[in-house]
Amino acid sequence: MHKEAWTFFPHAGSRHVQTLRVALKLFVKNGFFNTSIQELCSEAEVSIGFFYNHFSDKEGIARELYRHLLARMNVLLDDIEERHMGNRDRCEAVLRMLFGLAEAEPEAMGFVVNARHREFLPEEQAICSASAFVRMRGFVFAGITEGEIREMEPMVAASLMYGSAIRMICLRLDGLVDTPIEPFFDSLWEGVWRSLKPV
Repeated sequence: MHKEAWTFFPHAGSRHVQTLRVALKLFVKNGFFNTSIQELCSEAEVSIGFFYNHFSDKEGIARELYRHLLARMNVLLDDIEERHMGNRDRCEAVLRMLFGLAEAEPEAMGFVVNARHREFLPEEQAICSASAFVRMRGFVFAGITEGEIREMEPMVAASLMYGSAIRMICLRLDGLVDTPIEPFFDSLWEGVWRSLKPV
């Protein structure tokens, strides 16, 4: 998948999608509890009636946004799985995708990695248990099984594989890294792979 396709919202279009985008922006900027439906509708330029007809309530739009972002990550992972046969290559491609998403759509990535979803969506599974993140770990686990990644406790290996990249993304989203992070990718990947390659 080309870099330009690393996006959570590949099609701009409808008022429905525009309302999701505005909800994302306000939830990241102000927090879920400090965002009112009136403010959301005003900024999205939709009526209160439209909002309640499509989302039912504030938890409803947060739930749809959460599920949309995770579903989109699964589409991106489908592409990675199709294009890369080896688990090492799949893991590297996942990290490139995460870096690309952080630059292309920082608010969406911030909602995925920083929001405390269980506080306002208690019935949804924790983000680390969501299917996209389970699949990402699965690439690591399969890599260990197939000898591409050195043998170690699988959750430790997954933390080594993805933890430093997610930390770098958080530093970027928080403004502590004030330049695009993609130029750091090669040195980060080199360090990650050094800790995981078979001895």
